[in-house]
Amino acid sequence: MSDDGVTGGFAERLGARAETADDGSAQVRFTAREEHLNQAGTLHGGVLATLVDTAMGAAVRSTADDGDVPATSQLTVTYLRPGKPGELSVTARVRTRGEHLTVCDADVEQDGRGLVHAVATFALLHE
Repeated sequence: MSDDGVTGGFAERLGARAETADDGSAQVRFTAREEHLNQAGTLHGGVLATLVDTAMGAAVRSTADDGDVPATSQLTVTYLRPGKPGELSVTARVRTRGEHLTVCDADVEQDGRGLVHAVATFALLHE
């Protein structure tokens, strides 16, 4: 993960900021703004799914061998409560790493309360 706090790609365009990614875990920070809300006035589920996918991908990359590229093959997002504008933190952890597949989970918190719990399987593509 770059040390300038940028996640890259789509997540960067949303405004996600990488905090750390090392030894199978990663932290991402995000400031939800009005433009990230759905018609109900709560944080759009697609934004939250992007955040957990980004954080878990960073956690997998922190354990991957040179030349391995993680690709999300399955993502389950459980929305626990609605999000609102403000600061969010995402914490991701590698749970099981195999030769070809890696399983991770992630949590999103806002104001000390859980918004999302996610589990994903990543395929390790060998270049």
